[in-house]
Amino acid sequence: MNNSFTNSNFPGAPLYTNGETVPNQQTQVNFGGITEQSYIENILRLNKGKKVEIYASYPDSTEWRDKVFSGIIEQSGRDHIILSDPKDGKWYLILLIYVNYIKFDERIISKPDFYLNN
Repeated sequence: MNNSFTNSNFPGAPLYTNGETVPNQQTQVNFGGITEQSYIENILRLNKGKKVEIYASYPDSTEWRDKVFSGIIEQSGRDHIILSDPKDGKWYLILLIYVNYIKFDERIISKPDFYLNN
């Protein structure tokens, strides 16, 4: 049986090349004590509490083809971000697959050791 649950290339499964693990969102590479974790989920976590505008597209929707969400970053995960909107008290769970970009009104916090080639 060869379905996505038994396929070693299923998202989240570590990739291997010549017996070495290739990094994905579940693995990390350590370069002399510096761990590279430059993923959007980590950048969003570092900016928890900041006000943002999230520009998302829903191609199969006629009502929400393009949508802008405004609010405060409350939480983020591998595939989602949770916003709270203090203006109307609503909370949004947005899947990152639909996000085109995120606009911050202030400096984005990122750790410089994420970008080892800069």
